[in-house]
Parts: sequence; C-alpha cells; structure tokens
Amino acid sequence: MSVASVKGVRDLLPGEAERWQAAELVARAVFRAYGFAEIRIPIIESNELFVRSVGEATDIVEKEMFTFPDRHGELLCLRPEGTAPVVRAFIENKLYATDPVAKLFYIGPMFRYERPQRGRYRQFHQIGAEVLGVAEPLLDAEVLEMVVHLVGRLGVTGVELQLNSLGDARCRPAFLTALQGFLRSVRAELCGDCHRRLEVNPLRVLDCKNEGCQAVLARAPLVSEALCAECRAHYEAVKAYLRQQGVAFVEHPRLVRGLDYYVRTAFELVATTGLGAKNEVAAGGRYDGLVRDLGGPDVPGMGFAIGMERLMALLPEGSSEPAQPFLFVASVGQTGEAAWRLLTELRHEGVPAEAGYEGKSLKSQLRRAHKLGALYVAILGEDELNAGQITLRDMKAQRQDAVPLARARQEIVARWASR
Repeated sequence: MSVASVKGVRDLLPGEAERWQAAELVARAVFRAYGFAEIRIPIIESNELFVRSVGEATDIVEKEMFTFPDRHGELLCLRPEGTAPVVRAFIENKLYATDPVAKLFYIGPMFRYERPQRGRYRQFHQIGAEVLGVAEPLLDAEVLEMVVHLVGRLGVTGVELQLNSLGDARCRPAFLTALQGFLRSVRAELCGDCHRRLEVNPLRVLDCKNEGCQAVLARAPLVSEALCAECRAHYEAVKAYLRQQGVAFVEHPRLVRGLDYYVRTAFELVATTGLGAKNEVAAGGRYDGLVRDLGGPDVPGMGFAIGMERLMALLPEGSSEPAQPFLFVASVGQTGEAAWRLLTELRHEGVPAEAGYEGKSLKSQLRRAHKLGALYVAILGEDELNAGQITLRDMKAQRQDAVPLARARQEIVARWASR
C-alpha cells in the first residue's frame, strides 16, 4: 500500500510550480521597485512568540497552531503567520541600528490546523511585506497602493479593497468596554467560545465564524464610532492619500483582523467572484507597539500578507507546461564523454539543456527531445566525433547544420541569446 500525503497539504507538480514561480518573480520585482529587501525566516519558532504577539485568545493560538515540545521540553510551533517572526528577526538582529526604516518581504509556507477547503490548506503559502519605523499615514497608503498594484500586475481583476480603523491604546479601551457591555447583554445568544472570549478579549468575539453569533454581532457597537481625534485624523489622511493615487476602496466598519497586534489601519483585499465565501486574497494593517511588546524598541509597523493559494486560483489561465529545455544533446555510440562535456559547458552558460541517459537509439532520443519540447538537438555520433563536429537540428524548422565541435558551445549560446 502506498503512503498518501497528509490531510490538508498538497503537491505542486511541474507545470503548476512554474506558474507559482512566475507570480513570485513579479512579486519580487514589485517589492524591489518599492524599496523592499527579502528576509527568510525560520519555519519553526518558539510557541511563546505567537502567544505574545498574535494573542492567546485568538483562533490561531487556541485552535490552529501546530505546537510540539522539543527534546528538552521547550514548546515550539510551525509558524502560522509571518509578521511576528519578521519582528522577532528585526529585534534579534538589531536591524533598527542599521537603518531607522526597515522594508522587508518574505515568501514561504505557513501552517494552521484548519478544515481544508478550496483555497485553504493546513500548509499554505504567503507573500508578505512589513515596514518598520514609519508611523505616518502616507506609509499606510503606500503599502495599500502597492498591494493593489501587485495584484493588478499579476492580472487579477474583480477584487475590492476594504478598509477600517481599529483605534489604538488611547481610544480602544472605551470601545472594548462598550463592546463587552453589549456582549454580556446578548450572552445567551452567543456560542460557548464567545462566552469565554467576551471576558478575556471581547474584540476576538467579532472574529467568530458561527452564523448565529454573526447575526447577533450585526447589532454590536462599531469601533469607528469610538476613535479618538488622533486615530480619526490618521484614518482620514490614509483615505485622502488613496484617493489622490486613484486607489478605489470601500469602508468596512465591522472589519477587524483576527490578530491582537493590529491598531489603526486594517484592511482586506477580497475577491468579488471566483473564491466563494472564503474570498480574502490579502490582508494586513498597522501594528504599532508589537516591536516593543516583543522586547524591541518602540517603533511602529505596517504590513500585509497575500494568500498564494487563493491568489493563484484567481490568476488568468496561462501555460501550465513544465519548463522545456532549449537543447537536447543526443549521444550515439562511444561519444558520451564529449557529449557530457558539451552539456555541462552549455548549462554553465545558462542554457537549459537535457540529454538521454540510457544509450538509446538516435530515433528514440529524438522522440524524447520532441516530447520535452526542445527547440534544438545536438547530435553527436561517432562519425560526427571523428569529423570534429556536431549536427545541430532545428526541431521547429526541421533542418540541420554541421557545426565544428570547437565552436558548438559558442553557436548554441548565440542561438539561445537571440531566441
């Protein structure tokens, strides 16, 4: 009996993997244009990192993290999101001492124990970016504009930018008091999880996915009604900057993020068609205070993450063929050493090249080259080797030329460069 993959994970096969790579290349180009540098964070982190940052009463920490002890009993976990690890790396490596502003992006897998469904897996992938050290609303607008631009560069249409402000430590306590009072008044209508959360962290009740709870929460107070003057001014400035740049958005007064560290600006980029109920493509916001709470300096932060699985489901259909070689080297008879030397030289020049390995007939190797989609075949038989040449066959034009073996590398590289 064969061993199947673990529930909630999947393979990216040749063809699909190339589509992902193409999307990642676009993302990297956009990030570079906006001044971001790549950071590669570990997959395994301390469990405490997410309890302190994401929040102990969140669904992620309570229900979704893959947590396990190491051999010394330290509690570790597979990272469920990217912001906290980036902040941890920012603090641990003292990046704030190098430059007062850090603009970082990451690409990689995350892990949450969720119910698998379309676009949602237990191992999923994110493209994310974080800016540390800038508090101005212009930065919020720049990040939001970049997200919209990136998704548009990839060819995605039919998305909506939803925006809200969550207030900060000055005005949120009054909102939480009002919210907690409301939740206690409707406690009998809420689920068991919400009973506990309304006492520990009432804001997290707003994340509940229970349909009955959501119907009740439609009557809950709005955080936008409790914003202090500073938070309101920040929010209005963000919206003004977006309008100046022609970035369309919709205000969503009940939008809250499922992580405790968010303050002020919060957003989601949702698909209006194509993903069903789970339509969030990208999300993020401002998290001033998180760096301080994790033991670093008191610097502000702003960031987001794009869900790769959902993004790829929205991309226009493109080629799903695996990468094809430019050249196939067909070795016939006792010419393996010379063929291998030519193949290696070409690969070192960056030419995608393949070869047969089984010593099959020329006819068989040509069939293999055709199947792989090779544009050229370099035929090296004993007659060619004795004559100091190769036969270079153009598979599309169905013609071939004799090329001196000493010039074969240069000729093939030139054709690759002019393709």
